[in-house]
Amino acid sequence: MVAALALALAWGRDLPGFAAAVVGLCLLGAVLSAVHHAEVVAHRVGEPFGSLVLAVAVTVIEVGLIVTLMAGGGDKVSTYARDTVFAAVMITCNGIVGLSVLVAAVRNRVAVFNAEGSGGALATVCTLATMTLVLPTFTTSRPGPEFSTAQLAFAAVASLCLYGVFVAVQTVRHRDYFLPVPRDGHDSEDEHAAPPTVPQTWWSVGLLLLALVAVVGNAKLVSPTIEDGVESAGLPNAVVGVVIALMVLLPETLAAVRAARRDRMQTSLNLAYGSAIASIGLTIPAIALATVWLSGPLVLGLGPVHMVLLVLTAAVSALTVVPGRATLLQGGVHLAIFAAFVFLSFSP
Repeated sequence: MVAALALALAWGRDLPGFAAAVVGLCLLGAVLSAVHHAEVVAHRVGEPFGSLVLAVAVTVIEVGLIVTLMAGGGDKVSTYARDTVFAAVMITCNGIVGLSVLVAAVRNRVAVFNAEGSGGALATVCTLATMTLVLPTFTTSRPGPEFSTAQLAFAAVASLCLYGVFVAVQTVRHRDYFLPVPRDGHDSEDEHAAPPTVPQTWWSVGLLLLALVAVVGNAKLVSPTIEDGVESAGLPNAVVGVVIALMVLLPETLAAVRAARRDRMQTSLNLAYGSAIASIGLTIPAIALATVWLSGPLVLGLGPVHMVLLVLTAAVSALTVVPGRATLLQGGVHLAIFAAFVFLSFSP
């Protein structure tokens, strides 16, 4: 509530340093609130629907944030969609997965999950990322790393269809592939708790949406301060997309880590890979539609350094997911790749 009030009072204003700091604190409070209410909803509807609710809700609002930032036009915003989506893929597939594996392995020595569901989700992430972020670098219809209108339309439709197939498989056809793997002696404490009532669930749904709006809205309020800081420090413009993605994905990160601590590693992977799939599968179609009224180029193709990181992420993720078990080593490797991404974003 406080974060939403801060958003309403500060919207449309130029924030001085102190006000931006206050909004940042409200942003952190909204993130914690979103995680709590997402867990309430997840406990009521069960997995994998709970993970899907949080991933889709955050991504839908993230799309609105990207479109709003790009509405200003200019060459500087032409790469916002690419930078934010790629940052989301790196954060989810390396940052969230690595941290979750690390937390689960520290507590239980080995993190256990379902290889079938996680492998299918990873394959979907890799396919979507390649079609939308790698292919534009090599197509020849337009100069530069851009899709032509027809190519962008195809990528948007293909992304949306693939996302729809994934959701159908996750929630209906093979739902059991995305459920936490039970282990003797490691029952989760929330499995024995009474589920919330229907009124409590709907109340949490409303507060979750309010918290997510506050998260992304406050992130937009502090983004000019971030842009000014990036520009004054002489850092690459891509850093803005990285910082925005980090702020927007905080709810998923905290929820995934808390699930890993409860020995529900599959829930953590559902959140991580589901967020990556939603980020691409919903953002690219929305941006493609928005290009009808947005001016300026839309740069989607990745550079050589980021393509190397994407290939490395795909290879390491496959080796992590296929056995259905992971240790501290796999968590450390993913976090090392994530650290390399962050460092090279600031120092390309």
